[in-house]
Parts: sequence; C-alpha cells; structure tokens
Amino acid sequence: MRHIRIDQARRKNAHKHGKFQRLELDDVAAPTPDVELLALDEALTHLAALDARKSQLVELRFFAGLTSDQAAAVLGISPTTADRDWAFARAWLRDAVRGS
Repeated sequence: MRHIRIDQARRKNAHKHGKFQRLELDDVAAPTPDVELLALDEALTHLAALDARKSQLVELRFFAGLTSDQAAAVLGISPTTADRDWAFARAWLRDAVRGS
C-alpha cells in the first residue's frame, strides 16, 4: 500500500514533457499532500535503517490502517510496546520531515 501511494505521488509531481501549467502563488507556497507524502517516504526509509520494527509499525498503522492492537499482533509485540514505538516513530518522523 505504501508503494502504491508513493508512486501516485511521484506521478503527480512529475513534470510533463514540455507542458507547463500555470500556478497561482498561493498554490506554490503551501506544500501539497503529495510532496509531504514523498518526504514521509524518505523519512520512513531512514527510520527503517535505524529501527525496522518502528518503520513496520508506521506502515501498518498509517498505510494499512490497522489499530495499535492489530499492528502489535502482526508484529508479535505487546500493545504497550506498540504504543511506545508509535509515539517515538511519530515524533522522529515529524522532526525528519520538517528537516527536509
């Protein structure tokens, strides 16, 4: 699911060959959800290198839509550990996305 959403975002952000689209200044100033999704994907890749379980948890919660208890069961960890990992991963990703 993650890869499907990321590929869609990349396609939307790709420039068409020789075709230009007029944008209003307001449209350029605010990041689009697709740009944010690409930044999230890059940050998740970095998180996976540091801690694969936390990255998997984010994918299960954010992209697959599982609850904390469901994701914990899939990963074979306790719900408390899943909640702790989720809090850490959200904070880490927030900092990573803002820094990019």
